[in-house]
Amino acid sequence: MIPRLLSDKIRQLAVKMPVVSITGPRQSGKTMLAQQLFPHYRYINLEHLEQRAFAQNDPAGFIRSCSGGVVIDEAQYAPDLFSYIQVRVDETRRNGEFVLTGSQNFQLIARIGQSLAGRVANVYLLPFSTEELRQAGLLPDDYETLMVRGGYPRIYDQQVAPEDFYPSYIENYIERDVRQLVQVADLSRFQLFVRLCAARIGQLFNQSAIAVEVGVDANTVKRWLSILETSFIAFRLPPYFRNYNKRLLKTPKLYFYDTGLVCSLLGIRTPEQLDNHVLKGALFENFILVEVIKQFHHRGIRPLCYFWRDNTGHEVDLLIEDGARLFAVEIKSGRTLHEDFFRNLLFFHKISGNPPEHGWVIYGGSERQARSYGNVAGWDQMPVWSEWRE
Repeated sequence: MIPRLLSDKIRQLAVKMPVVSITGPRQSGKTMLAQQLFPHYRYINLEHLEQRAFAQNDPAGFIRSCSGGVVIDEAQYAPDLFSYIQVRVDETRRNGEFVLTGSQNFQLIARIGQSLAGRVANVYLLPFSTEELRQAGLLPDDYETLMVRGGYPRIYDQQVAPEDFYPSYIENYIERDVRQLVQVADLSRFQLFVRLCAARIGQLFNQSAIAVEVGVDANTVKRWLSILETSFIAFRLPPYFRNYNKRLLKTPKLYFYDTGLVCSLLGIRTPEQLDNHVLKGALFENFILVEVIKQFHHRGIRPLCYFWRDNTGHEVDLLIEDGARLFAVEIKSGRTLHEDFFRNLLFFHKISGNPPEHGWVIYGGSERQARSYGNVAGWDQMPVWSEWRE
């Protein structure tokens, strides 16, 4: 098994908190990681209908059977359990007694917030990062190959080809979650919606325009997008508009958590097809943005990430807020470094007063430089979060 960066944080939290919750997309390795970190715990999967019926119909008896530590997979399927877990941990006062996992973030967090506030630590496990793949000796030489493969563990652990993995993943997990979370009369419309979202990565999310193309109302699009966010498929990056200019755009941008999934939705099956695709730049931007987010989540840190754009065309792809500091990141897929890559960073530093050393250009090449007007790092030379803050 490829080691996960989140392991150390989970071990630390299990010593300090009675409940640890691990959420993330389906097939991101949550169950395997929990079983590896807690090998002596009993493992219960509420996808199993008999176990689910036991937890739903007799939650008190179910909790009594969970002595000595337990990993409960897909815990959101038995919502009444959370109140009984609260009573149990308040009585025993033992830390690390329950490990909960789930792939429907909204439902799981909602149940936790109602019953386990102050008793649970929440962490997020996303697909493999470049940092994890590098440490395992599995990082490809070119980013196109990595972007087509994506980061889901089965592709690496079991040598499953992306063209075999992703279509089944979309059918078996994404569409199943839709049926569980909301009634969809015409599944083909939802499938079209997901593909339209994939074709709009890195763009401002225009809810009304997508609704017209799919043939549904705007509220339906809003509800469907919440399903993609709940299931860790897609997310919206909010704009940063606290200062500097009142003429700023305030619409979020849309991204996916895994570029392999996006490539599959777009029909991109090979690195060569990606290299010639009109969305290559947007896909690379998505790739780097999610790599930064993984750096946070896999260390148990909640990222504060934004983009910035004014109405004259100036834009910074990513802003990372860290207390009083603000790190500005421009993302370029080109392999040859150009001075023009710094143009928007220099403008942003000028109007915001942000110091140049807090600016980064992450690009498709392999150089790592510290310049007087900003830093440069290739896609495989990205600094880890502790280096950003030095």
